[in-house]
Amino acid sequence: MEISDAVAALAALAQDNRLEVYRLLVKAGPEGMPAGSVATALDLAPNTLTFHFDRLRQAGLVTVRRAGRSMIYAARYDQMNSLLSFLTENCCGGAPEQCAPAAVCKPKRTKVTV
Repeated sequence: MEISDAVAALAALAQDNRLEVYRLLVKAGPEGMPAGSVATALDLAPNTLTFHFDRLRQAGLVTVRRAGRSMIYAARYDQMNSLLSFLTENCCGGAPEQCAPAAVCKPKRTKVTV
């Protein structure tokens, strides 16, 4: 990951509503969630949520796809893991074996109810 990509991702996550949205999408798994379900779960207005989704998408942290009339948003685990690796690549003075093992997210495939 390039430093500019890391800065963009961290900037996108540096807002409480966006961080909550992203964490909810990570929890939802690779299937993602419809925008309406995210809005309901976090009690956010649709126009506000659209703005937050756009910032997360521009930072490469989420994807969107259309399913009928719904827009389904999902976390990009590859980007999340790249960001975590970028942040920890020099841990313990370049001796990562001395650090606690890095967690790599492998999302459990679950069905999200809407």
